[in-house]
Amino acid sequence: MAIFPISPQKQQALERFMRRLGVQEADLEERFVRSGGPGGQNVNKVSSCVVLRHRASGLEVRCQQERSQALNRFLARRILLERLEAQRLGRLSAEAQRIAKIRRQKRKRSRRTQLKLLALKRHRGETKTLRRPPRTVELD
Repeated sequence: MAIFPISPQKQQALERFMRRLGVQEADLEERFVRSGGPGGQNVNKVSSCVVLRHRASGLEVRCQQERSQALNRFLARRILLERLEAQRLGRLSAEAQRIAKIRRQKRKRSRRTQLKLLALKRHRGETKTLRRPPRTVELD
């Protein structure tokens, strides 16, 4: 019998992942709270947000991606296991790598943008000086 509303293959993959990391269901502490944001009456009335805590490491995950509590339970477990694996292997997780990459890109982009803006300001100033009427010198 399936615990989560997902395919049996995904459920088996999750169980294998838990065994590989040595995490058991007894190690997890699960709470349900009300979600926030879009979702209407379901979100406001039903406790569909899952807060999952791994007792041994103290790592806590909050998942409210879907409207269904059962699906959020599965997703929270998967996210928790990914973070545990990244923590144990001592490397940056895929999410942290993605964020670092975006930071680097923005840093480069801002430098480039700064140079472009200065060039545009210079060009705009030159065109404004050309628009001025010619100076007339008055002789007394």
